[in-house]
Amino acid sequence: MLRTIARCALIAPMFGLVTSLATAQVGDRARLVSTVDSIVSARLTNGPVAGMAVAVIKGRDTLLMKGYGFADVENELPTTPRHVFRIGSITKQFTAAAIMQLVEQGKLSLDDDITKFLPDFPVQGRTVRIRHLLNHTSGIRSYTSLGPKWTVLWRNDLSHDSLVALFKNEPFDFAPGEKWSYNNSGYYLLGLIIEKVAGKTYSHHLQDAFFTPLGLTSTSYCQTSPIIKRRAHGYDVEAGALVNAAYLSMNQPYAAGSLCSSVGDLAVWTRALFDGRVISAASLRQMTTPGTLASGAPMPNGYGYGLGVDSVTQHPRVQHGGGINGFISMLSYYPRDTLTVVVLANTSPAPSGEVADNAARLALGLPLRARPAALADLATTAEQRANYVGNYVLALPNGSALPMRIFEESGRLMGHAQGQGPIVLKHQGNGVFGADFDPTLRITFDPPSGARATKFTLRQGGATIDAPRAP
Repeated sequence: MLRTIARCALIAPMFGLVTSLATAQVGDRARLVSTVDSIVSARLTNGPVAGMAVAVIKGRDTLLMKGYGFADVENELPTTPRHVFRIGSITKQFTAAAIMQLVEQGKLSLDDDITKFLPDFPVQGRTVRIRHLLNHTSGIRSYTSLGPKWTVLWRNDLSHDSLVALFKNEPFDFAPGEKWSYNNSGYYLLGLIIEKVAGKTYSHHLQDAFFTPLGLTSTSYCQTSPIIKRRAHGYDVEAGALVNAAYLSMNQPYAAGSLCSSVGDLAVWTRALFDGRVISAASLRQMTTPGTLASGAPMPNGYGYGLGVDSVTQHPRVQHGGGINGFISMLSYYPRDTLTVVVLANTSPAPSGEVADNAARLALGLPLRARPAALADLATTAEQRANYVGNYVLALPNGSALPMRIFEESGRLMGHAQGQGPIVLKHQGNGVFGADFDPTLRITFDPPSGARATKFTLRQGGATIDAPRAP
């Protein structure tokens, strides 16, 4: 994912294209469609990105539902809105909704200790509740942050026991509820709890609880071997060119990132979720309300249960992105405006988040996002910088491990990924750093202060990748 850093010069053409439109108030469907066409076409060329499917739906009015580029580059098969993409971590909201549905049925409680359902999981003397798994505050080590211990196994169809064995004996990163750290292990365990309570596999439970009742005919557990009609092929970018994405056994993402879907199905799902046809309004409020840490501090990143909450120019937004080998996705909903925007790309990296943001701005009559201004750079102390400095390893979606060095130069923190040029990291507060060339990029150190960082988390273009400190 960090390969986007090496391609920062390619961002300017897209922003140059839309800047002339930045003050336009878009009030008609034709202008929205033509502008999105221009934005996406530029990104496909300059990315490169193989293909994208985009849906923009306001209320019950479909403003745009369209495919761009190729779903299969080798066979020159054009993308359509009916194509099925891997959606990565957008899966998490389905998992969270399944848990909330089981809560409503009285089959579990958010305050249940996970050992009630997973008695053999070693909690190391701590109390880990189901809500800790949902909002990424469990402190359990995320298996996607284990570096080569995990990445060398990507091609293997690991059993649940084998996958859990990778992380279950790792020391906790922090006490449950003490901090927030994006955690795929937590959602993997939620899948196991769903299976234990429902008495069926995770995939069968979601099929019975959501996909069949809601008519989501293009949504499924995205295993490699079954025939999935209109399945899009995934691509990575190497040396500025498209290559087939590295193989990943879909046993491994499981309840944290295993689903595939289409833009149409995700729009139907979103409307059903917010119309109260999936879970109650009270349960949805819990999913979309950031909680507090044990200290009483607000939850970072506006995270609820499988969904993040923020706003765009006073328009509240609920969204989640997804990144998995060969695919980057973004699903956004603006509840006050009943606006749904879905962008699915079959290339990693891809600007799905940027396209979704600008498509929403068009639908809301807001100025498009112009070329980003230089980020603020909050002061850091010499002690803070010393705690961040070191060598880390990113597990990239293409299957490779990318070393990255964090170092200090002239009182500023710098990042240097292997084979790429150094970048200036600008402090946004609380151990979070950005970079001027990509407004989606955030590097979050853990812990953010007071001790030597053990890892950082990279978020970029809808994907989230952990980078543990190298031994």
